[in-house]
Amino acid sequence: MFSTTGNTETIKTTSWKVVLPFYGYAAVAFLIATIFLLLSASDITSHYFLPHSLAITHIMALGWGTMMIMGASHQLVPVLIEGKLYSNKLAYTSFILSAIGIPLLVYGFYVFDMGLLTQCGGILIILAIITYLINLAVSMVKSKHENVHAFFIFTAAIWLLTTTIVGLLLLYNFTNSLMAKSSLDYLPIHAHIGIVGWFLLLVMGVGSRLIPMFLISKYNNTRQLWWIYGLINGGLLSFVYIFLYTDSKSLLSIPLLAVAAAIVVFGDFCFKAYQQRIRKKVDEQMKVSLLSVLMMLLPVIFLVIITILLILSQKEAVNLIITYGVIIFFGWITAIILGMTFKTLPFIVWNKVYHHLAGKGKTPNPKDLFSNKIFKWMCIFYVLGFVLFSAGILFHVTIVLQLAAVLLVLTSLLYNWNVIKLLMHKPVSL
Repeated sequence: MFSTTGNTETIKTTSWKVVLPFYGYAAVAFLIATIFLLLSASDITSHYFLPHSLAITHIMALGWGTMMIMGASHQLVPVLIEGKLYSNKLAYTSFILSAIGIPLLVYGFYVFDMGLLTQCGGILIILAIITYLINLAVSMVKSKHENVHAFFIFTAAIWLLTTTIVGLLLLYNFTNSLMAKSSLDYLPIHAHIGIVGWFLLLVMGVGSRLIPMFLISKYNNTRQLWWIYGLINGGLLSFVYIFLYTDSKSLLSIPLLAVAAAIVVFGDFCFKAYQQRIRKKVDEQMKVSLLSVLMMLLPVIFLVIITILLILSQKEAVNLIITYGVIIFFGWITAIILGMTFKTLPFIVWNKVYHHLAGKGKTPNPKDLFSNKIFKWMCIFYVLGFVLFSAGILFHVTIVLQLAAVLLVLTSLLYNWNVIKLLMHKPVSL
């Protein structure tokens, strides 16, 4: 999802061989998730804790979002810390462990067998994240260069490790009763540590670096970013405490307000970066990325409604909860990946193919390495599919869900088309 511009320093720090496998894996995972969504469209409104729903959620969270972020951060972190990635071998190891662990975990959810195979998948994923975290930590220590964006990424990785450890405990709890309550009762903690601690914190930290960079904006406000960092982490810690040690549903408004405030501050940061941009023309990829910033507000709105209904009636609004999940994984997370992939991957591929030719002759621009026409159609299918799928869940209309799922499959096919086009690019002379 996230990367750097195509400068020579980037090539020295992280090989494209480390990064590109993550991009390719994530693209395939996105396609598989949308196909699963199409196959499950008729029964997905029944409940969020069903085998196929769990499988789709974890493909999107791990195979799509996490693999993209892990891969691209291997490229971005060295630039942020002005130093080299500690170990390409550790990066390869984290990829291999994840690439094996994710299908094992997803298969276990799909057939609803929480036994040894699924648990092994969970363990491999944890080992992959530990490897990833060690690589980040040593890289940052060796560089001795403090950077607020690097703090966001490292803290988010710690939350990711926490999420996967809690998830593994919930898996074991199915067969060994390790906890006082059922795994379903602890699901909100597992989900929100991952959503807020990993995805939201990291997207804000990295987005606050890349959005001004790609807009060529002069705006930078480190104090504002530290406020965002404090609000997200403070809100998440308070949520965990309130959930585990109190019975008061009304207290949940405290972390909710903290996270909502962080999103508002981040939105203000991006808006000011947009206002102070030097590049007045904004391309389609940045428009999609900026749209994803606005889409961050949608889950907050739904969570407010869900929380109010929970306080008033003590009953779950299943449709709203399912829509909430769709908005997160097929909404703002997917939107920012769709936009940022084609702002970042072209630079990585250009560096791979043309770096040695720089200054020796005319080469294509990075933006010419993929089809902008395909990108535009992908965006059209995506927006229609996302809106219709969300509406189909809210109003229980199966035919709308099926149509929306088809549109999302088309979105993933077009995304893969452009990604493959980039990954297979060969040198051309101009």
